[in-house]
Formats: sequence, C-alpha cells, structure tokens
Amino acid sequence: MALRRPLPRFWLIATLGCVAILCGTAYWWERQLPQRLRDAAKAGDLEACLRYGEQLAALRWLGNEAPLEQAVCRRRQAQIMWNAGDTSKALELQAQLVNSTVGTKAQQAADRKQLQDWRREVRDKALSQFRAGDLDKALATLSILEARGQRTGAQLSDSLKETWNRNRIDHERLQERVRRRQWWEALSALNQLDHPWWQRHALPLRRQIETAIKDLRDQQSHTSHGDLPDHTVDTERLNAAVEQRIGEGMDPWSAFVAGCSDLGGVLVEEGPESLCKAKGP
Repeated sequence: MALRRPLPRFWLIATLGCVAILCGTAYWWERQLPQRLRDAAKAGDLEACLRYGEQLAALRWLGNEAPLEQAVCRRRQAQIMWNAGDTSKALELQAQLVNSTVGTKAQQAADRKQLQDWRREVRDKALSQFRAGDLDKALATLSILEARGQRTGAQLSDSLKETWNRNRIDHERLQERVRRRQWWEALSALNQLDHPWWQRHALPLRRQIETAIKDLRDQQSHTSHGDLPDHTVDTERLNAAVEQRIGEGMDPWSAFVAGCSDLGGVLVEEGPESLCKAKGP
C-alpha cells in the first residue's frame, strides 16, 4: 500500500500566503473605514455612511460597538425616509439604531421613543382606514409592522378581520330579517353592528325598520281604542316596558319579549309580524 505523499511545501506556502494577504487586506480596509465613515457623515453622504458602517460592523470582532457616525447617519436617513413616505425603510433603520445601543442614555431613550411614535402612527393610520371601510388598505398598512416582527401588528390585523367579518355577517342577517318583515328582530340585528362603515351602510335599512315599527305602533295604538280584541296588550304600557328593558342593557328584540312577558302577555306570530297579546282568561 502506497503512502500518501505530503503536500508540497510550495503549495503550503502559497496557501498560507494567500490567507495572510486576505487577512492583511481586510485589516487594512478596516483601518480605512472609520475615516471614510467620518468623511461621509461630515459630507452628508448618508448612503455611503450607512454602507461603510455596515462594512465596518461586518469586519469588526463580535461585540464591538457600532461607530457613533453610523448611528448619526441612520438617525438622519430614517427621518428622511419617514418624511418621504417610505415607512418600511424608516422603521427598519430606526429599529437598527435602537438595537445598536449607540449614544448616550438620553439619546437612546429618544431613539426608542421615536420608534414607538412612528409605530403608533402606523397603527393609527391603519385604524383610520379601517373605520373608513377600507379593510384591505388597513391590512396593507399593518403589514409594515408585521414585516418588522411586531406581534402587535399581527394581533391587530386579526382583530380587524374578525370585527369586519362579524359585521358583514350581522348585516346579511339584518337584510334577511327585513326581507321577512321581522321588524323587531331586524332592529336587534341592526343594533349589533358596531363598525362605523357598516352602520352607515345600513342607514337605508334603519330608516325602513324605524318606519315599519312606527307604523306598527300607530296601528296598535289605533286598534287599542276598540278595533282590536280586548285581550291585546296596551301599546303605551308595552312601549314603556320595552324602553325600560332597553335601558337595562337588553337588545330591542329581547326587550320586546321581556316587556311583553312583564305585562302578562304572550308573543304571537301573525304572518310576518310579532305581536304581544294578553293571555286569555
């Protein structure tokens, strides 16, 4: 069995030489970068400043602090990006600045506050878009926070989607109650809507429901003077009982059922209408 021949000394020396040259070049460039970084910061060349700062951070031993000039450039560039409407880039730079822990305690606190303020503005903008009825735009706005690893952004997105879908389903239920002319049930479904856009969207149905209920009350008030049988519950007392129950926190339909029961009445379905009639003797 032949013995493995040792690596020729030439190749060993050449390899070590290349490694030494690379290390020397990296060391030399690391020594050049701080001055280049300071010059770029002084000249206001923020892009070059950030580029040199990233290179310097990559070359230095782990644990070394980022240079002060890099923090200054990040702070300025983040503000420029924010003013220009590039929210995502601004938040990224500001987060890097906060995580670098460069500067005095007062400056670090100011940087953290700035990041929190910007994030709050993004959330407020998303909520404003959501209240205006633009769910997709609100979710797109919040995606900026989610991209930055903010759990609160994802939680808020889930909450907005849940609220929107719940109101959409309640509105569909409301339309079905109106179609069936179940006015008290429709009023209850209408009051379940808690989103401004869906509430505005349901205004025509609200007017239709209120008109129908008023007509029912007028009809019951008219017939209570002799046109209805004696066993019909007095309308004024019923309305007072319903209003009292609503004041206690009940929804309109539950208040109507409870008010009818309070007066010793029983709920009777006559066609599409729900009437409260006194129990027979």
